[in-house]
Amino acid sequence: MTTTSHAPPNASTRSSSHAGIIGKGSRVPTSAGPGPDLMTSATLEGNTVLSSDGHDVGTIKEIMLDVRSGRVAYAVLSSGGFLGVGDELRAIPWSALTLDTDRKCFLIGVRAERVKAAPSFDKQHWPLMADASWSAGVHQYYETEPYWTIGASGDTGPGAPL
Repeated sequence: MTTTSHAPPNASTRSSSHAGIIGKGSRVPTSAGPGPDLMTSATLEGNTVLSSDGHDVGTIKEIMLDVRSGRVAYAVLSSGGFLGVGDELRAIPWSALTLDTDRKCFLIGVRAERVKAAPSFDKQHWPLMADASWSAGVHQYYETEPYWTIGASGDTGPGAPL
């Protein structure tokens, strides 16, 4: 049996603070709208996320912004629930994702079992995402460079002082 890899390019440790874009739409705009380089979060919420081994590991539920730096920090992945009940939520570093404009989904460069084994939370018990040690652990788990260390010109990461 032959399997097709759905891994995004450069699926190893990423050192950029943004999601990659692949597909026809990454080269030539596919519509008169602003995408794919500039999109509303509502356009991306609900998109499927496929693992490197081709499995649907959930959908984008929320997109988390670091208000101080103006960067997208995480996508919140929802999986396992039915009509919003019993969902398991996971924070995925934005830089771990690649938007596939042809298939209208996101790709993550790790296997499904690794995503499913990641720390999860529910909608009533969110982690303290502004905690620097929590954030560093998420980036370490997905082998991504923390977004606040890339091109930073000051202390703008989680927990930075006012």
